Amino acid sequence: MPRNPAVVSKNMSKIRSKDTSIELLLRRALWQKGYRYRKNFKALPGSPDIVLTKYKIAIFCDSEFFHGKNWEILKLRLEKGNNPGYWIKKIERNRARDWENDKKLLFLGYTVIHFWGEDIAKHTEECIQAIEETIWESQLASFLSDDGI
Repeated sequence: MPRNPAVVSKNMSKIRSKDTSIELLLRRALWQKGYRYRKNFKALPGSPDIVLTKYKIAIFCDSEFFHGKNWEILKLRLEKGNNPGYWIKKIERNRARDWENDKKLLFLGYTVIHFWGEDIAKHTEECIQAIEETIWESQLASFLSDDGI
């Protein structure tokens, strides 16, 4: 069944690139725990959604569709849908760009964390715990390097 292009355009215009519900949820949880951060930090490759500059941690809140969660399965679904050439190319490029930005951030000394949207929505506390474990690991590594161990 063909879709009305005006309806599709309206729906697509509502998709946000920043301040999404999953970002807001994770940011609120971090703020309540006392962590301060930069949001959509343009000074870094990929403009990470959340950056804990004190700990050099870059966090991305990725939507399952646009960043290709379970890519092989999603790709098969897209091949059967409308405009498969466009969507497959778009999502593959998004995945490649994510990987390129991760490499750049690692080179700059940042720890990169990606969370899927549904994980943030359903398991926010586990995401916070993963971030805190990364903070503790970076602090331990810094402590050990300062002591010459």
